[in-house]
Amino acid sequence: MHTLDAVDDLILAEASAVDDEQGPVLVLDAPALATALADDLSTEGRTVLHRSDLLTDETEVPATADVVDTWSDPRLADVRLVLLRLPANLNALDELAENVAAHCHPDVRVVAGSRVKHMTRGMNEVLAAHFGDVRASLGVRKCRVLHAAAPRPEVREAEPTWPRTAALDEFGLSVVAYGATFAGNRLDLGTRQLLESIIDLRPTAGADRAVDLGCGSGILAATLARNGWRVTGVDTSRAAVGSTAATAAANGVEVAVRRADALADWPEGDLDVVVCNPPFHVGTAKDSAPAFRMIRTAARALRPGGELWCVYNAHLPYLPTLRRDVGPSEIVTRDRSYLVTRSVRAQ
Repeated sequence: MHTLDAVDDLILAEASAVDDEQGPVLVLDAPALATALADDLSTEGRTVLHRSDLLTDETEVPATADVVDTWSDPRLADVRLVLLRLPANLNALDELAENVAAHCHPDVRVVAGSRVKHMTRGMNEVLAAHFGDVRASLGVRKCRVLHAAAPRPEVREAEPTWPRTAALDEFGLSVVAYGATFAGNRLDLGTRQLLESIIDLRPTAGADRAVDLGCGSGILAATLARNGWRVTGVDTSRAAVGSTAATAAANGVEVAVRRADALADWPEGDLDVVVCNPPFHVGTAKDSAPAFRMIRTAARALRPGGELWCVYNAHLPYLPTLRRDVGPSEIVTRDRSYLVTRSVRAQ
């Protein structure tokens, strides 16, 4: 469970000065803030709306706050105050700012905070592309807030610019991505190595169930589907599952998508192949715990003899974990930066 920190405290303090106490409050990617406001404002009759990219963040917020599943939600038209933890990814911020400017009340004010060490001038510029009034607060306890107001009329009237599509001509794919998707619509080096390793991987009779775990933009999922696999893309990121579905559609292949916490709820022994490019960051912090959870739940979901294909930074100690939790594991390819491994589920 997330607890309020110095960034949240500053956002709340700065928001109190601009809140007109009208209409619902929208909280973005800040589960601790959404929880605190839901406890405080529900007794005053105000609604707290919230939306997080990560399912693991969104499910921590109590039911007294309402999830916004789509930017076409009519309740957004009455939102005059938006509280936001600034994402390090400028594309994610651009998409959030575009949607807030387009769908919230014309008098909406955005109060967006972060630790100073994680802030860049580019954040101001992204907000200024969508709002006519952008200013920074004074720093407090190594934190700072950006204020944005006056949505630009041309943004409110324009067609949405997200998701965005790029051609991956080398592999004959169109890649579609929402702003918060890891690597966007580009092919990152790790995914490239794994893609080249599985490019000819094909199903056999009675063994055609595959999952792209941590599916991102869906490059691996679309490739597997094109090779004849029955594929599901699984990710905790709202942007990722949307991107994977869009990438599959753009390439004329069928990929199911599931927004889930790894494969914790997947039927045991059901899968023939799992491919995975696990994260080693959560936000701006290095954290391998999600990767270890992905490996552990993939092992459970694989049938005996099923295969887990992983790519990861060469310095990370994942190979002993793969051998312990999945089964016999071999290095398929490596360079100075990445390893691709193939692990076979023990009988």
